[in-house]
Amino acid sequence: MNSYARMERIIRWLDAHATLQPTLAELAAIAGVEESHFHHEFVRWTGVTPKDFVQCLSLADAKERLARGETVLDASTEVGLSGPGRLHDLCVSLEAATPGEIKSGGAGLTIPWGLAGSPFGPCLFGETTRGICLLSFLEEESIPADLESAWPNANWVRDDQLAAGRLDALFQPSSEPVPLRAWVRGSAFQVRVWGALLEIPSGALSTYGRLAAAIGRPGAARAVGTAVGSNPIAFLIPCHRVIRETGAISGYRWGVGRKRVLLAWEGSRDMGNG
Repeated sequence: MNSYARMERIIRWLDAHATLQPTLAELAAIAGVEESHFHHEFVRWTGVTPKDFVQCLSLADAKERLARGETVLDASTEVGLSGPGRLHDLCVSLEAATPGEIKSGGAGLTIPWGLAGSPFGPCLFGETTRGICLLSFLEEESIPADLESAWPNANWVRDDQLAAGRLDALFQPSSEPVPLRAWVRGSAFQVRVWGALLEIPSGALSTYGRLAAAIGRPGAARAVGTAVGSNPIAFLIPCHRVIRETGAISGYRWGVGRKRVLLAWEGSRDMGNG
């Protein structure tokens, strides 16, 4: 089992069993490697120690049980899921495809893309000269049949090595903000919602209602939820930072378990730098 597969397995196991407060020895045994090697490998992938990661998962679980309503965002701060420090600050700018580009289905456009691993599972990654147009978590290392549906007339060029390098850079800690550009295909309303998502800091949370208010549509929480679920670029456009008004963590396109792990991962890194 390679390093990525081992860490992906451990992170998923921790999401389900963090309440057991496993020791380093127990985690190393599950991973099938000796303790010092496991500790080094885990820190390299996540930026925090196994102990800190388990603690943050426990806090995330506690957060779901806190008071309902407006206090849920304040509560998320109290349990450590948000903070002023951000170890890995991605500065993502958003550019929308033009109506002409959408109508042509990407004719004349070249999209280098590939399949590679991440700490949160296999990913599809695609990027044009205009920006990143695809980042999607997969349940297994298989390519969806409808990969090209968004841009059916584009020239898709597979390059797994490129994808691996770009994904590795995206998920590694950095002391300086990393400027990135996302290039998306969506309606004007969807693009406004995705732009609002970019305003949610790493380690913080928002709700569908607050997003609706942020774009000047306070009564459109349901439509905002649909737009959030249509986001084509996982992690970079952080739809995982949106929760229900009740505080429930649910409704994630790439799986609720993965959403909880992403939030805990961000929170633990922020706690280590806050």
